[in-house]
Amino acid sequence: MSGHRIAYVALVVRDVDALAAVLERQLGLRRADLDAGSGRVPVFSVGGLGVALYSPGHPYVDGQDRPGVHHIALAAGDLDAAAEAVARAGIPTPGRSIASLGGGRRLALDPARTAGVATWLATPLDLEPSRSPLVERMDHLGVASADNGAAIDAWSRGLGCEIESQQTDVELSLAVESFTSDRYGAVYHTRPAELVGGLRVAFITAGDCELEFLQNFDPRQAGRVDAGAAGTTRQDQGAIARFIASRGAGLHHLALKTPDIDAALAALGEAGVPLIDRRGRPGSRRALIGFVHPSGAGGVLVHFVQRLA
Repeated sequence: MSGHRIAYVALVVRDVDALAAVLERQLGLRRADLDAGSGRVPVFSVGGLGVALYSPGHPYVDGQDRPGVHHIALAAGDLDAAAEAVARAGIPTPGRSIASLGGGRRLALDPARTAGVATWLATPLDLEPSRSPLVERMDHLGVASADNGAAIDAWSRGLGCEIESQQTDVELSLAVESFTSDRYGAVYHTRPAELVGGLRVAFITAGDCELEFLQNFDPRQAGRVDAGAAGTTRQDQGAIARFIASRGAGLHHLALKTPDIDAALAALGEAGVPLIDRRGRPGSRRALIGFVHPSGAGGVLVHFVQRLA
């Protein structure tokens, strides 16, 4: 099997109704309520991909009670053939297929072979595309990574997904000394730049979005998170370091591609949704990024991306 596309993403959300209202009313995403065993769950169409909202403890998210991005499902029209293909690539499916969203079937991949990303093979969903002026598609899914080399080995060499790009994000502190004399004029001296935060980043394409693997640039640094302050690279590093320390490698956030990041953030801010960034700031791949506070998205970390090139 050469490459895969993500059929849907499963989120565990503190308040499903509240987040559903934001996605539907403020962002204009199309909603469908699909069967999930003991009831129905809201699923939103984001480009060619579904975003399913589950309450804490739901059996389809293995009873997980902590909010966040729980798992992704790779589309598999023929589940048995897909399972055989990934097994040949060295990624086993240790269990049996079980009921999936929308009445289909799903089969778990071994997370030890997917760089910590909880991944299922699943029957594709039949969703009508959204036509939102603020959200074009899913830009990427962020993954807190312990080893980007292992992630590339699993997803590119194993699952046949294309490496979109790799980069290094660093934040530097630059000190400048000034010696100013009324007789001799001014002399400036620049000290060597000091690294204060950084991440190694690998983007791997899965359908019409990417998995963004984020690895701490320097494990001796824990990073820093300033609650209530606009984001920085050092804060991004701190968020990944904290996640790895508390949960290990795994899905961390989701990012929505928008044609106008300031308009998208403003629409949420005006609706009373708490934000980390109120305007877009420079981010990966020559883009502007802006984060919603997790409290405004049911405990899930969400951000917008506006591509500039």
